[in-house]
Amino acid sequence: MTNHIAMPAPPRGEVRTEVEIPLRFADGFEAVARVSTFHDLVDGADHLLLTFGGPATPGAPLVRLHSECLTGDVFGSQRCDCGPQLREAVELLAEAGGALLYLRQEGRGIGLYAKLDAYALQDRGMDTYEANAALGHGEDERDYTAAAQMLHAVGIRRIRLLTNNPDKVAQLESLGVTVEDTVPTGVHLTPANARYLRAKRDRTGHLLDLPAA
Repeated sequence: MTNHIAMPAPPRGEVRTEVEIPLRFADGFEAVARVSTFHDLVDGADHLLLTFGGPATPGAPLVRLHSECLTGDVFGSQRCDCGPQLREAVELLAEAGGALLYLRQEGRGIGLYAKLDAYALQDRGMDTYEANAALGHGEDERDYTAAAQMLHAVGIRRIRLLTNNPDKVAQLESLGVTVEDTVPTGVHLTPANARYLRAKRDRTGHLLDLPAA
């Protein structure tokens, strides 16, 4: 895991559009989200913030940072746990209120084609982090400065973070977002993603309670 030093709060982003969207998942679960877009995010990407449960309540709302995964979120790939994590997060947020940040950081920040190139290397024996490095990328190239901007823009500075990834906590704290507590996500284990989940636990300290191999 990368160590992040404290830094000044990122430049302020501004809300661009807010619109209500009814959501329905393949298993029939439904929820309503208020979707916000933004001006002036540092990376220029089209990130979204989905708010659940009406106006923000006092205290630290539940927040999930979810990095886009076309293969998992849209096509239901079982090589990762992204699709089930997204579905789980929406249900928890719909019940408790809070926000989901959908971040356009495919493949831990390396992009869709590079992620699929990394899959090909994994099929030849590398783990997910070794494959990224072999392609000339970092193990995890995601930067959460834009996420902090989005939270600041809607007045959220203290959160409970839905995550198993300690790097998200460290980066947000360094960017002026106080993480009062972490709420673990479920362990969405399949035969196809077991090696991937073990690599996340063993290489980057994800808090995953996995059965013995």
